[in-house]
Amino acid sequence: LDNYLNVVEAAAILGVHWETVKRLCREGRIPAEKVHNTWLIHREQLQEFAATYDDPRRGKRRKRNA
Repeated sequence: LDNYLNVVEAAAILGVHWETVKRLCREGRIPAEKVHNTWLIHREQLQEFAATYDDPRRGKRRKRNA
């Protein structure tokens, strides 16, 4: 399971809320496997998705520099 991320980890990478990641998984926009009540997202597939992700409602999210 080292190559898989949960929705919280994926949200941190994408810079969005974890509920947004769950919605994207449900819609099939992020390839993911649902195991019991948890979405598992393969790290490489998330990286491919992240390279093209542009939320039309908000524009591309960027992390703030602390």
